Amino acid sequence: MGGRLISTAALLRATLFAFCALWVLPDLAIAKHTRLTRHYKFDIKLQNVTRLCQTKSIVTVNGQFPGPRIIAREGDRLVIKVVNHVQNNITIHWHGVRQLKSGWADGPAYITQCPIQTGQSFVYNFTITGQRGTLFWHAHISWLRATVYGPLVILPKRHEHYPFPQPSKEVPIIFGEWWKADTEKVINQAQQTGLAPNLSDAHTINGLPGLLYNCSSKDTFKLKVKPGKTYLLRLINAALNDELFFSIANHTLTVVEADAVYVKPFKTNIVLITPGQTTNVLLRTKSKAPNATFLMATRPYATGPATFDNTTAAGLLEYVKTSISNTKNKKLPHLKPVLPKFNDTNFAIKFNNKIRSLANAKFPAKVPTTVDRRFFFTVGLGLSPCSQNQTCQGPNNTRVAASINNVSFVQPNIALLQAHFFNQSQGVYTTDFPANPPFKFNYTGNPPSNIQRATHFIFMDLISLWLVRVWETSIQLRIPPSSILVDPAERNTVGVPSGGWVAIRFLADNPGVWFMHCHLEVHTSWGLKMAWLVQDGKRRNQKLPPPPSDLP
Repeated sequence: MGGRLISTAALLRATLFAFCALWVLPDLAIAKHTRLTRHYKFDIKLQNVTRLCQTKSIVTVNGQFPGPRIIAREGDRLVIKVVNHVQNNITIHWHGVRQLKSGWADGPAYITQCPIQTGQSFVYNFTITGQRGTLFWHAHISWLRATVYGPLVILPKRHEHYPFPQPSKEVPIIFGEWWKADTEKVINQAQQTGLAPNLSDAHTINGLPGLLYNCSSKDTFKLKVKPGKTYLLRLINAALNDELFFSIANHTLTVVEADAVYVKPFKTNIVLITPGQTTNVLLRTKSKAPNATFLMATRPYATGPATFDNTTAAGLLEYVKTSISNTKNKKLPHLKPVLPKFNDTNFAIKFNNKIRSLANAKFPAKVPTTVDRRFFFTVGLGLSPCSQNQTCQGPNNTRVAASINNVSFVQPNIALLQAHFFNQSQGVYTTDFPANPPFKFNYTGNPPSNIQRATHFIFMDLISLWLVRVWETSIQLRIPPSSILVDPAERNTVGVPSGGWVAIRFLADNPGVWFMHCHLEVHTSWGLKMAWLVQDGKRRNQKLPPPPSDLP
């Protein structure tokens, strides 16, 4: 299988390094930093959608695919009512939002909440604190994220500016996948057989596969631009199972932000973006409209021996013509970008090493320099015995399993945060997750065969610094030692290539239960996940409030 993606969900401020005052008059200060409460309503409903000459009914928000855009400013409060009109249970996760003392609104099913059942509703209520940039929201139960996702745009506070040239237009570009089959049936069949699920049939750009697929030329995303302008492209990888390369033919992109954190700008022809990640890039168009259109293309980056959907989604970058002599009917040539080979890990390492926090006076990189506790996690795939009364199709009646430190996470039937808050842990979870591999083995070789299945926590005190080193069963991501504590990337999701490793520092300053898992959904389904439990502090403002009255 490809590399593992570690997502810390709303786990405070994570620093990943293998890739985390003007005085004004009081009345002016109030006017400048007025915070709004923004209300949205999400109706979860079925919608018939046609792609690749085939129509199927999919789960959507408000009948849209991709779902509606949420726009807020840093400091705003969001109140989003989700009403479930379908037969599937549903939760919504606000990926990357720092849920300060609002963990009940984080959204992972059976971690922070039980799902919203058919005919029921739940109001997600949280404040955007200390963040600005691009994030996204998505369903966080089973494989419903395949169609239930959308952009979350966080603008700077009023009268504050970007630390890069102001664009003339901002455009969300969301990458996804498309299955002709029902994705819930795909993963359910895989779990019954114990084998890998079927691959997707196409990748998508803003929900459209594009002209490189059969029967899809009309389903192509088109971005119309003017010469000599700067555009901010908000790139989001909402795909279930694929890390992706992205490029625009004959154009250079400037990376300025990653996972809602400003970074030192750098130019590139190709962007690598993993599921769960966001990347803001500036596109400067050519000074004169050329007699060509330019393909925007995306296809997977994958490591390891497993199969994957190695197809290419494409959109079109079209220059707006102002000259009368250029007729609309004139067919212009399509120029295609050159993307790396699917397993080009050297490019992946070089690209990730360029992502460095801005680390200036206004946007400092608050890197924790001391460490209270250290963890060493090994993550990977293996086999586990089939459940009783079930026949699996793996060797010797086994099934594919994924694990962290030899533990494959078993999803409980009650939300972990609820069980913790109301002291109902008996029979739900234990707090003895191993801080190190229970026994030594070749961490870059074959995985262990005796994978346990359990629901474990790591129990943490509030305001503690933790260092986690994650191995993925011969490639090491090399970072100059001098830069590790100066300007490392601050991310909510990091890609770990096969045989590679990543080190994470984070401060446990937010009480609650926080889900850490692979953001390749197939690996999560196999058990590559765990949870951190941060206890309340002693002070009143360091305690998690009670759950809202409408919590499912």
